Amino acid sequence: MKRTLILALALACSIQSAGAQKKPDLVNPAIDMQGYLKAASEAAQQRESFRLTEDEFIRLSHEPGTIILDARSHEKYETLHIKGAINLSFPDITVESLNRMLPDKNARILIYCNNNFVGDQKAFPTKIPTASLNLSTYIALYTYGYRNVYELGPLLDINKSKIEFVPAR
Repeated sequence: MKRTLILALALACSIQSAGAQKKPDLVNPAIDMQGYLKAASEAAQQRESFRLTEDEFIRLSHEPGTIILDARSHEKYETLHIKGAINLSFPDITVESLNRMLPDKNARILIYCNNNFVGDQKAFPTKIPTASLNLSTYIALYTYGYRNVYELGPLLDINKSKIEFVPAR
């Protein structure tokens, strides 16, 4: 019994030390998970007071200087988008593209995504809630220094919404 216990402990220590072996250096200065999590936490706090009702979104969208940003794919944008929206697909959000398309970090930017609309799965396919494009877009813009970003909050039926859409050309 004592010998079996000693062998079991030795095996457990062997397995633990094998798993604890050091991996090769995986440091990548172009990826900062801790920085991302910090920015995401800060953005989440701000976001709560920057979410809009349908009527607020419409009202602000008509005010001069307001930008409606659609970060969905160009294909989805071309299928159907909110009238007046510009398209900057999420994978294309970079320092250069933001400087070109959204040079004023103080401009009011309104965002929306697939998960704001039901009734047209081709244009607005549903994502799981934790992968909603609104979240990624809000965090990205916040991380790049944009602090005047507002998000359409509710889930709206595209066939009943008061928001004006532009169909495919």
